[in-house]
This record gives sequence, structure tokens and C-alpha cells, in this order.
Amino acid sequence: MGWTEIFNETNVVGFLLLFFRFAGLFIAVPIFNHQNIPMNIKAAMAFFFTVVFYASMPPLAISIDVPTLIVAILGELMLGLSVGVVLQLAYNVITFAGGQISFMMGFSMASAIDPQSGISMPIISQFLSLMALMILLALNLDHWVLLFVNNSLKTIPLGGFVMSKDLFHYIMHATSNMFLVGFIIAFPVIALSWLADVIFGMLMKTMPQFNLLVIGFPIKIMVAFVVLIATLTAIMLVFKGQVQEAFNSLEMFF
Repeated sequence: MGWTEIFNETNVVGFLLLFFRFAGLFIAVPIFNHQNIPMNIKAAMAFFFTVVFYASMPPLAISIDVPTLIVAILGELMLGLSVGVVLQLAYNVITFAGGQISFMMGFSMASAIDPQSGISMPIISQFLSLMALMILLALNLDHWVLLFVNNSLKTIPLGGFVMSKDLFHYIMHATSNMFLVGFIIAFPVIALSWLADVIFGMLMKTMPQFNLLVIGFPIKIMVAFVVLIATLTAIMLVFKGQVQEAFNSLEMFF
């Protein structure tokens, strides 16, 4: 087989579309979209996996012209971004819960740049986010994403992705579920903090010399830390279930 047969327009266009499918995933999917990973590294990874998966690529089923090619490239990017949104909503459950816990502990002003997303985030959210990132690595989410690409090549032709109503409905449901599950995760700390506020209020009524700022807040923070440590395993198990459910829902793309 000569070079002209290998680098014909059908093979080149197929390679390009497969590259953009990987690029969309690496831009949006948790772990791969980490801000500390340079963009040239992500592009190199997309190119490498495109070469690896090129042999399993199905025959190109679209016409080769400029308008069709532009639409196909946007469709491949949209596929990766859609998968990233589905998984990111599951990941944001833990950061939302961390924000609620930080607020109840009085740490909402203690924030720094999160290395995962590159945005300012309360320190409890950062701690839970890093723990969640380790859970994703332990679950081999990166391997799951590669298996998803392999299965998508068999059912979603290159350049043939179209967003469906099921995807919009799922995103709306997952967004509301993010707030609900995030509040459930943070509820033990919130409940104990409210109980501490009630007790401190009663103490201030019975003992006016009780200084809430000097004594009450350190005790409230200590109680919140104790509850957080005690429930950390359960929090990570709930998060693990959310990620697995989100990944199983990717079947709607097929």
C-alpha cells in the first residue's frame, strides 16, 4: 500500500474527526481537564490516542466538503463536551457540599485558587475536591473514558453525533440532583452546627457573660471538623455512587 493510499482524503478526514473526539473529552472530562495539565500535553494525548484507536475507526460515512466537515468537527467537540458536562455535574456534588460546610463553619471567606478548576473555592471544598479526585483515579475513570470512546466508535459514526432531548432532560435532572445530594452530604455538619447555635443561644440567655466569639466559634469549628472526619468515608461512598451513576447514564449517547 502506497503513501497516497494511506493519506487519502477519507483517512485524513477520519483521523481529524477522531482527534477532535478525543480533544473534546480531554477538555471537559474530570481528571483530564485539570488546570495544571498544559494544553499542549492534552493535545499530545489526544493525538497519541487517535493514533492508537485509528485502527478500530469505522469507515467514514459523511461526504467530504468544507461545510459538512465544519459541522462534523463541531459535533465531535460537542460529544466530548456533553460527556464532560454529565461527569462534571456528578463531580460538582462534592464541591457544592464543601461550600455549604464551609459556610456553616465560618470558612466561606477562607478561599484559595482550586488547582482542579482554576477558580476561587472555600478550603473545605478544595479538600473534598482533592479527595474526590483521588477517588476518580482509584475508580480508573481515565480507563472508563477510553472504553467509552471505543464503544462510541461502534455506535456513533464520526461526524454523526446529534444532541437529543434525553441529554437535555438528563442535564436538567442532574443539575437539580447536584444540589439535593450536595445538601444531603453536608447535612450532618449543618445539623450539628445548627444544634450548636441553639445551645450557644440558650447559654447566652442564661449566662450573659458567655462570649460567643471567643468560646462559641472555636467549639463550633471543632464540632464541625469532628463530624466531617467521622462522615468522610460515607461522603466519598456517596460521591462514588454519583460518579458511577453518571457514567452509566452515558449509554443514552448510544
